[in-house]
Amino acid sequence: MIQIKLFAQLEEQVGEHILEYTYDSKEINELLKELESSYNINLESVMVAVNEEYAERTTVVRSGDVLALIPPVSGG
Repeated sequence: MIQIKLFAQLEEQVGEHILEYTYDSKEINELLKELESSYNINLESVMVAVNEEYAERTTVVRSGDVLALIPPVSGG
């Protein structure tokens, strides 16, 4: 199982903080496309981390991994 943690406005848009998918392995890009389609959200500008380390979108996540989706933050 792959856990996906959502933060800030992503959590609000989806209505969940953690999503779970039962894939053995999957490329992050593929997971993001599924989420965009399922929840009608735009994930183009999010940063991704796997097991608390920033990762490329071409990274393959495996069962037991935790994927965090971090939306852009602005402030002043």
